[in-house]
Amino acid sequence: MEHPLSIYNTLTRKKEQFIPLHEPHVGMYVCGPTVYGDAHLGHARPAITFDLLFRYLTHIGYKVRYVRNITDVGHLEHDADEGEDKIAKKARLEQLEPMEVVQFYLNRYHKAMDALNVLPPSIEPHASGHIIEQIELVKKILDNGYAYESEGSVYFDVEKYNKDHNYGILSGRNIEDMLNTTRALDGQDEKHNPIDFALWKCAQPEHIMRWPSPWSDGFPGWHCECTAMGKKYLGQHFDIHGGGMDLIFPHHECEIAQAVASQGDDMVHYWMHNNMITINGQKMGKSLGNFITLDEFFTGDHKMLSQAYSAMTIRFFILQAHYRSTVDFSNEALQAAEKGLSRLMDAYNHLQKLTASDASTVDVKDLRKKCYDALNDDLNSPIVISHLFDASRAINSVKDGKATISAEDLKELKEVFHTFVFDILGMKDEASAGGDNYETFGKAVDLLLTIRQQAKANKDWATSDKIRNELTAMGFEIKDTKDGAEWKLSK
Repeated sequence: MEHPLSIYNTLTRKKEQFIPLHEPHVGMYVCGPTVYGDAHLGHARPAITFDLLFRYLTHIGYKVRYVRNITDVGHLEHDADEGEDKIAKKARLEQLEPMEVVQFYLNRYHKAMDALNVLPPSIEPHASGHIIEQIELVKKILDNGYAYESEGSVYFDVEKYNKDHNYGILSGRNIEDMLNTTRALDGQDEKHNPIDFALWKCAQPEHIMRWPSPWSDGFPGWHCECTAMGKKYLGQHFDIHGGGMDLIFPHHECEIAQAVASQGDDMVHYWMHNNMITINGQKMGKSLGNFITLDEFFTGDHKMLSQAYSAMTIRFFILQAHYRSTVDFSNEALQAAEKGLSRLMDAYNHLQKLTASDASTVDVKDLRKKCYDALNDDLNSPIVISHLFDASRAINSVKDGKATISAEDLKELKEVFHTFVFDILGMKDEASAGGDNYETFGKAVDLLLTIRQQAKANKDWATSDKIRNELTAMGFEIKDTKDGAEWKLSK
């Protein structure tokens, strides 16, 4: 490929040049949401991280099949062995069908993703729609001797698997330490070892969501769904599996064990994990009272928020940090992101109005390469943004008459800005109320300001003031300059 992308492989713990199995086709699987509540900031980070990867891989010429699953069954508390299914519990308490709960929150999740300009995946499979595939996966693991049936449930035999392979290869955990430190929980006497995880659970009489299987009426363990659906849609070997760092253990560790136990080797070539979002230094969580949904960010309706924040401010805030670094939320950090995004969008809008000169006194020739180099180095979006800010300063210098730019460089700068800001980083100019009709919308405002300039020239102050006041009342910021007037939509 023209752009040799290197990504950090969580499995090998080093950056590796990404070479897809069936070039130029890429198979990518990302663990999606569990739909029993509103999307929150923690949901936004993996969605935006892997949206960036999806956009970039597509941009540099790969044909990407991007699978992002929906967990709508089997996601129990802790290790998926104990507790009541969260969706079933909500359905029981609210006297709804479980799929009503799923659909309600899935619709809200999609709405939040649309606001964040996260592209839809190629395939979005539901765990509840792939019970047959999960049962077949469990059968293969049983047939290969790495699982056992107990009282209608099926458990993965971690200790036996570890004798032939390496359980803990992804997380770096030692099975002996786990065996010594993991205590047996009440009601788990049916397991050979406390660290064994459920592949299939026999449903208790009160459990709403259940399916027939060779072992019992029950439901699959949480870890089965991604292995089964990844295999179905991407094959026995695919390129990238991603998700949040909190999924490394036990979820992704168990996925590796299930794949190896069922087919003899791991399905995944590159494991990628985004880091966590904290709030004022603390892990975000409902129990800590610092849990903020995306809707609350968009409306400002939360005690920890000093104002509302737009979806693009949230996206920009997340992209300003490298995906493997921790991001700490604070109102001050989001306000800084809001101002930075505004500066970037102002520069882009100024760029559209620049006039070319015979020669350039600003250097923009290496901008494209610098941005590609940053993305090729493990998706380093903050470095890309820093290069775009450097370009913004050059744009403002030309706008203020302190520098000049040639027609060739102006064309290049416009192309590079649009490519990296909008196509790859996935930003939208929220001030462009006209959406896809923004060019026509802008021309109409420019026409009004031209009429206003003519009125000022004719000393028709009443007309001049009326146009300015009416535009201001509609939410426009008007700034008079020596060359006329500039406008933008206020927040």
